[in-house]
Amino acid sequence: QVQFVESGGGLVQPGGSLRLSCAASGAFFGIYAMGWYRQTPGTQRELVARITSSGSTDYAASVRGRFTISRDNTKKVVYLQMNSLKPEDTAVYFCNTDIAAQRNTSWGQGTQVTVSS
Repeated sequence: QVQFVESGGGLVQPGGSLRLSCAASGAFFGIYAMGWYRQTPGTQRELVARITSSGSTDYAASVRGRFTISRDNTKKVVYLQMNSLKPEDTAVYFCNTDIAAQRNTSWGQGTQVTVSS
């Protein structure tokens, strides 16, 4: 089993940037596809970006071209570089494996991102 701790969120102005980190603990981190998800009050959690164990990536249309997901399997960390931030990016951001997300388990506490002028 793997547990995650998200960090790097904060308050940023529109057009600004943040880099989120997801630190993993446990075995077999490198074999899992990982995703960044976000959730706002009253909304369903949505997948923002995904990266496979080999480094292939996918992005939600709303963030494509602005966000970049990456991973360091040696350090057991997944990153989300967020550029050109918009107010609609405001949310709590979580990371998780594909399989745990499908089972709705292993969620961490998330990190708050607030984009406001």
